[in-house]
Amino acid sequence: MPDHDLDQPGPEEPGESTVDWAALPEPLRTRLAELGADALGEMAKVDVPQSLRPVARFAPTKRARLGGAQVVAGLRDSANFRTAVVEWLRKNRPSTLEITSPDPVTAAAAAVLQGEEVAPHYVELVSRRVGDATLRAERDAAITRLERAEVELDRLRTERAMLDDAAERIRAEAEVELERLRKRLREQGVKLREAKDLAASAAAEVEKAQLNAEQELKRITAERDRERERAEAEKSKAQRAIADAEVARQSAREARQADEVRLALLVDTLDGAVTGLRRELALGGTGPRPADLVRGASAAQGAVGRVEDPAALDRLLALPTVHLVVDGYNVTKTGYPELSLSDQRDRLVHQLAVLAARTGAEVTLVFDGAGVVAVPAAAPRGVRVLFSDPGVLADDVIRALVTAEPEGRPVVVVTSDRAVADSVRRRGAHPVPSAVLLARLGRV
Repeated sequence: MPDHDLDQPGPEEPGESTVDWAALPEPLRTRLAELGADALGEMAKVDVPQSLRPVARFAPTKRARLGGAQVVAGLRDSANFRTAVVEWLRKNRPSTLEITSPDPVTAAAAAVLQGEEVAPHYVELVSRRVGDATLRAERDAAITRLERAEVELDRLRTERAMLDDAAERIRAEAEVELERLRKRLREQGVKLREAKDLAASAAAEVEKAQLNAEQELKRITAERDRERERAEAEKSKAQRAIADAEVARQSAREARQADEVRLALLVDTLDGAVTGLRRELALGGTGPRPADLVRGASAAQGAVGRVEDPAALDRLLALPTVHLVVDGYNVTKTGYPELSLSDQRDRLVHQLAVLAARTGAEVTLVFDGAGVVAVPAAAPRGVRVLFSDPGVLADDVIRALVTAEPEGRPVVVVTSDRAVADSVRRRGAHPVPSAVLLARLGRV
């Protein structure tokens, strides 16, 4: 090498780093990682630190993204590596080493790599700009959130106003409907009182007609007896006297029949009037009667006897609108306990269906619901089949059925349970032992 080459000045070595690498802002770290990664791919192996040699084998497009942290650490810890990066940049990208660049990130990266004394100031400038950008972004985001909140608040206010209007409208409609219902209730009360007065008047007329019929019957009977005595006392008289007595008896029978016909006609007339009144007031025949809903008075309860034979049961089942309530398992376990519970239920249901068809009685069959896996989907016509809910006894369901019926309707309860029989008797129902019903079903 010629001696004059020794006198030529070499490239200026970068000075010692004067910045806090741990405090570098993220844009500056990213720029340093990109510059170091670009130089790393064409650098002599001897200038590459041991920790960066795996990164040097990465593809150029992945080197800064995957090994950026290692590249920045190499620039921080290895002055030789930093010097090699600066030399590569002087040769290939000299503009990146100009600290007078208008881009503060580029100027700061050049100052840090070359160890310039102003490097901390550039780093601070970049950090301040990053902070300002962050604050601006947060401010813009806050403004955006505020605008959205104001829009949402306006929407909620509008919805609340609409809901308030709707609530006020509904309240007004409800008040109108309530007043209408009150007026209708008052009108129904007046009609109900009129119906009660008419029913009481009809009952008084019927009672009066019955009393007149009884008095007339007694009078006719007494007259017939007197005529009979007179005829017997005058047996010796002529056939004419006997014929007169027969005529008198015939007249008495005809008068009694006429009175009975008049009484039946009066009863039919009153029944038609009551039926027409019920139809006019839209009162159903199967529901409770208005008098059943009156509170403050109780009807007199007659003594209910115990039914001991099928003939007495038939007389009860012949009563109008009679309701037959059956304690299911009490009957089946008395009559055919050898069958399974399912077969017991099926047999009793079909027997009661035949009985209901022949008598016209309303039949309700109650079973204990505990342990029942599958409840039948439908019962035969004329039989209502009920299963008690979990935790409820069939006995309580039977009591509730009896209590639900209006006073005066004949109710027959079939059970051999003494406690159930006594409780329903107190409620006005007719208790019937299970054996009596089984004897009656045996004739079906």
